[in-house]
Amino acid sequence: MQPQQSLSKPYHHYSQPPNMSTAQLNPPQRAAIHYLDGPLLVLAGAGSGKTRVITHKIAHLIREGQMNARHIAAITFTNKAAKEMLERVGKLMNTAEIRGLTVSTFHSLGMQILRQEATHLGYKPQFSILDSHDASKIISDLLGTTSKDEIRKVQSRISLWKNQLLSPEHTYQQAADEWESLCARTYLSYQSTLIAYQAMDFDDLIRLPTQLFLSNAEIRQTWQHKLRYLLIDEYQDTNTCQYQLVQLLTEGRGMFTAVGDDDQSIYAWRGANVENLQRLQSDFPTLKIIKLEQNYRSTGRILRAANAVIANNPKLFEKKLWSELGLGEPIHAIQCKDEEHEAETVVQRLLAHKFENRSHFRDYAILYRGNYQARIFEQALRNQRIPYQMAGGQSFFDKTEIKDMLAYMRLITNPDDDPAFIRALTTPKRGVGAVSLEKLGAWAGERHKSLFAAASEEGLRQQIQAAQLEPLQQFCDFIQQLQQRARHEDAGPLMMEMMQTIHYETYLYDSEDSARVAESKWKNVLEMINWLSRKSEDSGKNLMELTQTIALITMLEGRDEGEVDAVHMSTLHAAKGLEYPHVFLVGSEEGILPHSESVDNGMLEEERRLMYVGITRAQYSLTLTYCLKRKRAGDWQFTDPSRFIGEIHSDDLLHFGKPGAEPIVSKSEGKSRLANLSAMLGGKVDKGGHE
Repeated sequence: MQPQQSLSKPYHHYSQPPNMSTAQLNPPQRAAIHYLDGPLLVLAGAGSGKTRVITHKIAHLIREGQMNARHIAAITFTNKAAKEMLERVGKLMNTAEIRGLTVSTFHSLGMQILRQEATHLGYKPQFSILDSHDASKIISDLLGTTSKDEIRKVQSRISLWKNQLLSPEHTYQQAADEWESLCARTYLSYQSTLIAYQAMDFDDLIRLPTQLFLSNAEIRQTWQHKLRYLLIDEYQDTNTCQYQLVQLLTEGRGMFTAVGDDDQSIYAWRGANVENLQRLQSDFPTLKIIKLEQNYRSTGRILRAANAVIANNPKLFEKKLWSELGLGEPIHAIQCKDEEHEAETVVQRLLAHKFENRSHFRDYAILYRGNYQARIFEQALRNQRIPYQMAGGQSFFDKTEIKDMLAYMRLITNPDDDPAFIRALTTPKRGVGAVSLEKLGAWAGERHKSLFAAASEEGLRQQIQAAQLEPLQQFCDFIQQLQQRARHEDAGPLMMEMMQTIHYETYLYDSEDSARVAESKWKNVLEMINWLSRKSEDSGKNLMELTQTIALITMLEGRDEGEVDAVHMSTLHAAKGLEYPHVFLVGSEEGILPHSESVDNGMLEEERRLMYVGITRAQYSLTLTYCLKRKRAGDWQFTDPSRFIGEIHSDDLLHFGKPGAEPIVSKSEGKSRLANLSAMLGGKVDKGGHE
């Protein structure tokens, strides 16, 4: 039995003791690792050590199953999860044993397949990958609107259709109303544009390999032979397309381990289908199911609360989390007057708890349903000079200066990439105006050619004035020279020379309001160039191969600056998979959690799973806060506490701030704080508060 951690000591951020031997795995974990007789579903509750099971199973497959690592693929949903998994496998096995092992996201695996099979789909191997921003610009042009809300809705609908493996033609034929018809027409045009650009969006990276495997048995069998055993993490988050891809790769043999938790399925809004867990039973009749129910993260009370809440949802599979970490302290539910009072209360309690327990700022997390809730907590933290980190901050590759650089890299890799062509041509400006670009676009459209190809055509001379044609052709010549060099020169030095040739540093200082901002942006460019040099040296990839890799990276690899001592702030969605010693789950109100729109749309079960995820992030203490009134659209509205608080057993809850409950700072808490203060000062303070 593991000892309960003292609240007066620093906390550690692991779910299980590190470097444990296989003998210290619990029986269900061992059973999941050793089972190699067919398809396996591991139902892994929150904090039950699922990553350990996957990494130890990889080792077992190689050492005991005598399987070559190059025939094994472990598939995750984020680059961060893939990186962590590979690091943990690397600690279990030596480099020679895991050579050729695939540990990647679904999108990375799809890109690996497409790189080799692109020609079968009418694409060149140097296809471009459009990010969400580039895709939205195309959709904006097709819709003839700049309304972000309309663009986002159409883009989301197209994404859902792709994830459901629905073709543009099918969606157009099946459109139920004018809105769906508009989305379907846009989908048709959008897909034609992507093919013309020799580009794919993120959804295509999974959709196209799946369609290829469905239509070409020979290619499907080739990849089945390459990837003979699959391990899939977070299986409850798979969409229809991802499920089909796994099914096609494991067809007939069913050699896979799927790890998931139906209680943590919180991504239906982006196409995830929790019923994929249930489908496994019908599609693979010999499926074995193993449940991991022992939690290594949270105290008993926190788990009882989580179990009580999720029990109100219909269950695909029955399971109940339990822990050997002791009962722990009650969950605190605090009623606040309004959102300002809520933010002040959370920050004051956090400071008091940190002072009493001599803990660190990094031991605390403030979790919320929507990003809009963060602002007032940020202000309260700043007022007290408390450091904090926001989850889901801007990716390094989303910075304007890096996207400028990437536009050049994309164009060098794929001259048919029209969005990259326009961005590179106009950054910095070269004397080619909007009118000339429109004429170039019209000329290219009539001839079904890319802007780059059309720019070199003799007939264009009749359309564009010589003063603007000359810089256009100089630009194209410049890109062609870089294309020739990119195949054999190191990526870093080549990009450094390019940025100097286009005078990008000067452009930054001329276009930014302050020299400090320009300097910061140029430093980011230099960091990017250094990263390209390191990656090129480590992997042997040229600029073109690195450009495709970058399209799938959300954060720079190796930008680990160590753990900062700061309070974590995150949405509940972004906090999934993480854990914190002390959690404040704020805005636990009807209308926020559960979200009113989700309740209206019949998504209450998913909101309850979101609450379950929030509760199970906490290791030792959990505080739920809600307001009596809250401003919405400038007007005060009275609010009710979340129904989910009412689903927690009263024995596990301690209420504060409401009539008949403890005051927000109770007498018992006051005495406890005084006692702790006295102990810290070596007994210099007596019970009356005098020295």
